[in-house]
Amino acid sequence: MTQHSDAGTATRGAKLAHLSMLDQAAFVAQLGHLFEHSPWVAERAWASRPFPSLEGLHGALVAAMYAADEASQLSLLRAHPELGARAVQSGTLTAASRGEQRGAGLASCTDEEGERLGTLNRAYCEKFGFPFIIAVKGLGPAEILQALETRLCHGRAEEFEAAMAQVARIAYFRLEALL
Repeated sequence: MTQHSDAGTATRGAKLAHLSMLDQAAFVAQLGHLFEHSPWVAERAWASRPFPSLEGLHGALVAAMYAADEASQLSLLRAHPELGARAVQSGTLTAASRGEQRGAGLASCTDEEGERLGTLNRAYCEKFGFPFIIAVKGLGPAEILQALETRLCHGRAEEFEAAMAQVARIAYFRLEALL
């Protein structure tokens, strides 16, 4: 391990210790954004303190998400924005979503990709009752379109679970960036 990674680990440990000492309101203020417009996830995970690691904190957050009733989970899924240039340019995305979508090249899709994404997004939402959700980190428009086409073939229960898993993955990337 290099000296730089030792410093990063120490810094992450200090941040985790700090988060573990916060009262619930401050904890939610720090982490409530990890799950799109759903601070209730952090609110419920707070009781699992202390958090020994990034994975431990993420695990507590994900456990809180999965422990919620189906209506709360559906609300969480529906809080996610549509993917695509129109959403990125609308100004309605959270800063995290805007940055993630721009990083995946969705703000600069070709006209054909943008139209295809819009058509598939609408079909997906009509079929499942919530927007298509995917952790876009490391993906480009072609991979996102392929995943959307594939997941449109799922049944609702399978897709609900896939969407929840993607929400957990997005939260992990956001938490990792925060720490």
